Amino acid sequence: MTLIPTLRTDRLVLDGFRLEDAEEVERLVGEEQIARFTLNIPHPYPAGAAATWIAEHKKDLRRGQGLAFAVRLPDRRIVGCVGLRIERRHDRGELGYWIGLPFWGQGYATEAARACLVFGFEHFALHKIVASHMTSNPASGRVMEKLGMTREAERLQHTRKDGVYHDQTDYGLLRASFEPRAARPEVSRRSAPPPSGRARRALRGR
Repeated sequence: MTLIPTLRTDRLVLDGFRLEDAEEVERLVGEEQIARFTLNIPHPYPAGAAATWIAEHKKDLRRGQGLAFAVRLPDRRIVGCVGLRIERRHDRGELGYWIGLPFWGQGYATEAARACLVFGFEHFALHKIVASHMTSNPASGRVMEKLGMTREAERLQHTRKDGVYHDQTDYGLLRASFEPRAARPEVSRRSAPPPSGRARRALRGR
């Protein structure tokens, strides 16, 4: 059984990617509109790169470095991806996500990201979760604002993609300030990795 937990929201299922998902992932992220605002997604997207990316997910989780959820509809179609990169030294996570072009404008990014935040704060006992977006992509910033995140910084020409420097907008959210604003996702605990000792202590102290 996969180590990635399964989360269920009103409209979505979040679980681990499988190697058989690679072809569909390549099709979705192969769209130029997806790669344009995502630093780690090249365009054109190389054949075989999705399978390599998926194979790394369990390793990242075992190392405590993060996890990536496949965002799916109930019929198992892939909508996109949402995940956390974890810096345990600081009890901090970095939220990232992408949604396939056919599914834009339906609120899936916000719904999936909110479930991921709940899991990050409650299972990993993170103190803070941060996120950033290219300033030229305000739609991503609106998702972060809907999640209750606070704009913390504007960084001029902070990142470079395809030889072009981009401004970056940073957001953050403290666990003490987070309100799910919706029903908590249903979590399949059978597949969820056990919290670390630090996480268990932090959860007991809440």
